[in-house]
Amino acid sequence: MARLVALIPERFRVGSPVVPVVRLSGVIGYSTPLKPGLTLASVAKPLERAFAMRHAAAVALAINSPGGSAVQAHLIHRRIRFLAEEKKLPVIAFVEDLAASGGYMIACAADEIICDASSIVGSIGVIGASFGFDKAIEKLGIERRLYTSGERKSMLDPFLPEKPDDVERLKAVQREVHETFIALVKARRGAKLDGHETDLFSGEFWTGSRARALGLVDSIGDLRTLLRERYGEKVRTPVIAERSWFARRLPFASAGPSFAEDVVSALEARAWWARYGL
Repeated sequence: MARLVALIPERFRVGSPVVPVVRLSGVIGYSTPLKPGLTLASVAKPLERAFAMRHAAAVALAINSPGGSAVQAHLIHRRIRFLAEEKKLPVIAFVEDLAASGGYMIACAADEIICDASSIVGSIGVIGASFGFDKAIEKLGIERRLYTSGERKSMLDPFLPEKPDDVERLKAVQREVHETFIALVKARRGAKLDGHETDLFSGEFWTGSRARALGLVDSIGDLRTLLRERYGEKVRTPVIAERSWFARRLPFASAGPSFAEDVVSALEARAWWARYGL
């Protein structure tokens, strides 16, 4: 009988607890064939497969992200919560190097957040960045010609002098997005939070040990150890891939942005990671 059981693929065996693992890695919203990132479109199917897995005792999220698009982070967060409530499965997030900004927003979709003592966690804020080229093009004798319909259509154009009113309008939008982020963290972490709001929601980030003291995470640990302690030595943790085998090995197999766009996207992604010293 044991020999017959051994012939059955592991995923079809009954008895051992199963905790499917979904890896959520990369900058949120930046996705190209050369540098795949995190978007709802890229993770929707892996998440659905994980929550639909037979005999699943929970779903684990392995998170490693410096953040990015607030909208995509929120969409992923909401999809995880929808599936968790629909399937009535607990969700455990495991932070690897980083769960910052939108990465932390996604982690908050879990019922429990685990991280390493040296993980970087937090950065609950909103950021926007640009350059100003107006003085450079003036020195070069270049004339900027811009035609719009709509008084604010050229707001914050990097080739025009910055206007205080435009900056204030941008900051008003950022404040609104920040308030939404704060409300989400409060709703998910609730009484676990143990720190002054001006610090917690300032955009600052901390090591995993400090984040635990602040209530941003629940405990220090790692995926393999915790799942074995909780579900037994024979727990199975199949990784639900974000992309197919073919796509991972042949990034140019499908149509996508130009090589130059890929390079720019890669540099932007590198800048996101560099903000946290990684």
